[in-house]
Amino acid sequence: MIIRRIAVAAGVLACASLILGFTSCASLKKFAYEGFDRDSEQQPARVVEELHLNAGERVADLGAGGGYFTWRLADAVGPTGKVYAVDIDPDMTGYLKATAQQRGYGNVEAIVASPDDPKLPEHGIDLLFTCNTYHHIENRPAYFARLKRSLAPRGRVAIIDYRPEGFFQTIFPHATATDAITREMTEAGYKLDHRYDFLSDQSFLVFVPADARAS
Repeated sequence: MIIRRIAVAAGVLACASLILGFTSCASLKKFAYEGFDRDSEQQPARVVEELHLNAGERVADLGAGGGYFTWRLADAVGPTGKVYAVDIDPDMTGYLKATAQQRGYGNVEAIVASPDDPKLPEHGIDLLFTCNTYHHIENRPAYFARLKRSLAPRGRVAIIDYRPEGFFQTIFPHATATDAITREMTEAGYKLDHRYDFLSDQSFLVFVPADARAS
């Protein structure tokens, strides 16, 4: 599955605009991020269900890309909640902003981030969510240590990333080992709250600040 997804992403940037008639750079990039038939592999409905989001909560979708999870998270928190769709690519944040307006998602705000700062409000985020982005972040312990200031008192961090398994990952790393994520997040000042094992190719881990009180 991982081979199919990455191969499609790499090849499509070279030729898809001619073959499939993409009309913008953003739509081409969105296709490259998501490929074909992502739902069967990613199980997005179950992922969001397991996050147990409540109406009115605030979520940051770090590395939102084309909004694959953004709209699902926005539906989960409802019109009284908010989703910050964060990406360092202005093409994608522009696409997200336009799509939110077109679809009537008044609870989605697109943010152009810098590589070391997602530019989130302080003390207001109930869930920091990132899917297939963790491995791109440099100096992850420092990055997530700084992000603790953005969390609400009972805030959580959910990380989904590919596991580095199989031959293809040895020549095109696009993943992070589960124990490495746990070790780095511990260094950043978090503790593992829950681990889900239903995704075939990905880790799905939820962390809370190490000093957080038990629910």
